[in-house]
Amino acid sequence: MDQTYDESAPVPALAGLVRTVWIQRTGSQPYPQRDLPTGGVELHCPIGGVPRLIGPLTRAQLQVIPPRTTIVGVRFMPGAGTPMLGVPADELVDCAVELWGPAADALGSAVAEAADPQAALLAVQRYLTAQPLRPDPVVAEMVRRLMPWEPTGIAPLADSLALSESQLRRRCLAATGVGPKTLQRTLRFQGYLALAQAGFGSGLSDLAAETGYADHAHLTRECVRLTGLTPRELLGDKADRCDCGHDHSASYRPFLAEWYARFVQARPDRRVLTSAHGPARA
Repeated sequence: MDQTYDESAPVPALAGLVRTVWIQRTGSQPYPQRDLPTGGVELHCPIGGVPRLIGPLTRAQLQVIPPRTTIVGVRFMPGAGTPMLGVPADELVDCAVELWGPAADALGSAVAEAADPQAALLAVQRYLTAQPLRPDPVVAEMVRRLMPWEPTGIAPLADSLALSESQLRRRCLAATGVGPKTLQRTLRFQGYLALAQAGFGSGLSDLAAETGYADHAHLTRECVRLTGLTPRELLGDKADRCDCGHDHSASYRPFLAEWYARFVQARPDRRVLTSAHGPARA
């Protein structure tokens, strides 16, 4: 069996806390995978293995998944997920840690006892709905305003939240693992990947402009900084389209929804098509 990766939206109770859930299966060969910064943490529950929490990433990390492995996974929104461990997110930056204690026991049992991977993924989500995942409301608002559709400076953001810049940085570090500027840059890059997945625009310059980069070169520099690759090396022969073979629309749909509301409805001159990957401009 070839490697497969299938994403879906989380159960309704996790909406706003979880971006996407997935099932990944490897075939007869090890599968090299490049994990990219998303602004949040990820929970990986291999069937027959120990659950792991992937901390907030500031750069791409390569991992090799063993052959004949099935993983059910959860990608959290920034600021959610780390309360499961009871430690500040900044202690998990660029780390992958095995869960321990009651959380590990409960998740391991839920996955092991499930009849199939789909049932295992549902069991993991049911466990998460009972956990303290919700971030501080101030942090949630901070994350919302740092999205690529909310261009803002850090000083005005702190003022609007009635915080000093140092207070804002401390709260952002504790909740998301990184400072507000780093989180903003990561989310902007996620916006670029979202529009590339959706087939938006007519080239890399279009994507750069819509996601707040100064120009094509600025986007390329940020891509290399975060992933170690140029856009063309990362996405394939056409850097304005994602041809990795995986449909990431369930993960990027929150970004696409914001883009659709803010950019398309405010610009009636744009014509929008609905594709299998979400809204795409014709």
